[in-house]
Amino acid sequence: MSLLRLIFLGLAIWGALHPMAYFGPYVIESGISLQTLDGLVAEWKANELVTGLYWDLVISAIALTVWILAEVSVRRNWLALIAIPATFLIGVSCGLPLYLFLRSRPIQ
Repeated sequence: MSLLRLIFLGLAIWGALHPMAYFGPYVIESGISLQTLDGLVAEWKANELVTGLYWDLVISAIALTVWILAEVSVRRNWLALIAIPATFLIGVSCGLPLYLFLRSRPIQ
């Protein structure tokens, strides 16, 4: 495996674990319910800075998804589709490096 692929894999793992260090305790404390979701939405609208960051990540996630779908349809690298749920369930910090890792594998 090339150094570049190892870097992408390391970033994908970091991008999955580091945000969960903040999100996990919130969910454990609040539980998983509609109230928890309402609480998250309220936090995303706490002030203009946080709202701007939220929309930045949403737009980035949508752009990444469009890119993944466009490339997968041409390259037929179906495994790379797992980067889409990783992006929306974990975050762009995991989905983007995961996709780059999967995309950079040698073509067979």
